[in-house]
Amino acid sequence: MIRIYYYKLKNKILFSFNEYKNLDSINDKDAKENTKDNNIIYFLGELNPEKSRRSFALSDPSLIFLEYEGINLINKNKTYKTNINIIPQWIQSKIDAKEVTFINTNYPNWESALDIYKPKKWKVNVLGLGDVGTTLLTGLRLLGDDSISEIGIYARSKNKVKRWVLEMNQVLSPFNSKSFPTVVGVSKEELFDCDMFVFCASKGVPPVGSDIDDVRMFQFKENSKIITEYGKMAREKDFKGIFAVVSDPVDLLCKVSFLESNRNESGELDFKGLAPEQIRGYGLGVMNARASYYAQQEEETIAYLNEGRAFGPHGDGLIIANSIANYDDAISNYLTEKAQTANLEVREIGFKPYIAPALSSGTLSILATIRGQWHYSATYMGGVFIGANNRYINSGIELEQLKLPELLINKLKNTYRKLEDII
Repeated sequence: MIRIYYYKLKNKILFSFNEYKNLDSINDKDAKENTKDNNIIYFLGELNPEKSRRSFALSDPSLIFLEYEGINLINKNKTYKTNINIIPQWIQSKIDAKEVTFINTNYPNWESALDIYKPKKWKVNVLGLGDVGTTLLTGLRLLGDDSISEIGIYARSKNKVKRWVLEMNQVLSPFNSKSFPTVVGVSKEELFDCDMFVFCASKGVPPVGSDIDDVRMFQFKENSKIITEYGKMAREKDFKGIFAVVSDPVDLLCKVSFLESNRNESGELDFKGLAPEQIRGYGLGVMNARASYYAQQEEETIAYLNEGRAFGPHGDGLIIANSIANYDDAISNYLTEKAQTANLEVREIGFKPYIAPALSSGTLSILATIRGQWHYSATYMGGVFIGANNRYINSGIELEQLKLPELLINKLKNTYRKLEDII
């Protein structure tokens, strides 16, 4: 017989199947009476911190019985050892309302997850003012009036920072009819004084016409050196916000930032740095946009616009599913190939393909994150950062659960293993 224990900590209501003798226990009646509408309550569980998140939105009752994390998080066909009837109706109602957060108490700083909140308007700091960073910045300035209070920018060149402060703050509607987020220069030490840190720095973008075969892995080697420094800095600053990775390859750089921020001075993992759910990779948005561009050109592929989904990394391993309900492997493979090679078409005519990635994967997906809207980004699933449709709501990250066809599940598992083998 499973027993539910109730606790109160930091004026928050917690419940668990495990007994925590160091917490102040309360009875079920007091727990229910102290829970108001729109207030988040917390379920305490225990999972391997190296293979699971510190916290996430407990958006489905089955997630209470979660034993491990991986592709199963997005597969609605996956069944867990469950007995939903043991969960009181008032808690089930909170789950249905997306007002329950799962907290993994195997993280040494798990109590910090009780303090997470989403401000109405976010302070966003951007590192890197190259092609991608400045295009993303322009998009945030133009579209972020309802979501962003201020955008801080940093680059090694002080004149570049000054130039973009001047230029961006001179982008205004006639008669100031619209309020734009202010753009300010920040020092390196101030980069983590914000709600979201956006990593756009890149050392290894090969020039158009270069003979490098695997551009993505070349960038990984170079950019991982840079992101390691900022992962460690986030740990030192005890950063509580979102660590957003836009530089390529986002999925792998997310893993580097997680590992390096969680190493102590001896190089051992102590899980006292960035929680995995704080780190998000923004690369899949443009792959969805590219697939959509080609899908709308033919009758047999147009269903993707309403029925399809994108999964995986920005590059090798990408999966475009033409439809979840009516999955066709041949059409899906065609759209995947078109999305993967779309950037080559731009390179062939002599240009760097950075505008669509900066806006679709960057600006628009970041704004969707802040607004709690569904979007594509890479989040942590059992030791691997992998892209899928998700949203960041008050109770945490909610991954879209779908009834995935078996052939698609096998593809996802293959991509998952590839990412897992790299780092």
